[in-house]
Amino acid sequence: MVPKKKYYTEAQEKMARYAKAMAHPARVFILDFLAGNIDKCCYSGDMAEDIPIARSTLSEHLKALKEAGLIQGEINPPYIKYCINKENWEEARKMFEVFFRK
Repeated sequence: MVPKKKYYTEAQEKMARYAKAMAHPARVFILDFLAGNIDKCCYSGDMAEDIPIARSTLSEHLKALKEAGLIQGEINPPYIKYCINKENWEEARKMFEVFFRK
């Protein structure tokens, strides 16, 4: 089998993953909420009180952001607390900053 030719750089694929994760207003809200509390983690229940979506929908959005690496979660049954993944958050900020300067 012939390997597929790679058209995109690793950085382009990572930036697209970050952008896709941020491509919904609820996810932007979540990131804004967590970035406003960057020095501490927040429970998903705290966000559920401030955003008019079902908790199951909130969980799906949190999952997408976590899979993209923009947030991280810690499970302490029955609670899950989330916070910004500071390293990836900074990386995404720099990537978009460079991209929009072009």
